[in-house]
Amino acid sequence: MEELHSETPQTEPEPAPKIIGLTGGIGSGKTTVARFIEEFGFPVYYSDDRAKTIVNESEDLKIKIKELLGEDSYDENGLYDRKFVADKVFNNRDLLQQLNEIIHPAVKIDFENWVRKQSKYLVFKETALLFELKLNRQCYKSLLVTAEDNIRIKRVMDRDYKTYREVETVMEKQMPERDKIKMADCIIYNNTNLEDLKEQTEKVIFSIE
Repeated sequence: MEELHSETPQTEPEPAPKIIGLTGGIGSGKTTVARFIEEFGFPVYYSDDRAKTIVNESEDLKIKIKELLGEDSYDENGLYDRKFVADKVFNNRDLLQQLNEIIHPAVKIDFENWVRKQSKYLVFKETALLFELKLNRQCYKSLLVTAEDNIRIKRVMDRDYKTYREVETVMEKQMPERDKIKMADCIIYNNTNLEDLKEQTEKVIFSIE
């Protein structure tokens, strides 16, 4: 008589989550939309926040950044001096690109490790430079939060106590909104109020298949 061997059923591996790139210029409301997305149950990876942590945690990055920008890139406590670095690269595109080439590969690895731990079918990658660094090519869809320029400027003036010209100068350094709108798969227009913004966010994210 043949022995019957019970076979362990093969379970299908969980499909990898779809990555949605979330971006928006200064004063657009990108962070508010990210919080709404989390309220709706989807995880958000905050690239800019993680980058701030990584530059302080990675000794390799510290060495490379100091070699590029000088010892003053880190303060007396060994912490990344964001103001010093920002002032250094603000009007120097080549230097900014070199800095990005140091930081962004480390953030990419950190993001990939984060994605592997997620279980939702959609995950969101929040980053200010989604289109500038062509990170949208690594995403299933791109989601842009935008608003009229005068509204964005007023928000930042009220939030950061900056002058009109100071905010305008920052905006001039960023990719024009019209170019981002052409490239985005999904767009949220944040020109009215929080209730409308939340409704738009819900509609957009649950329409992604």
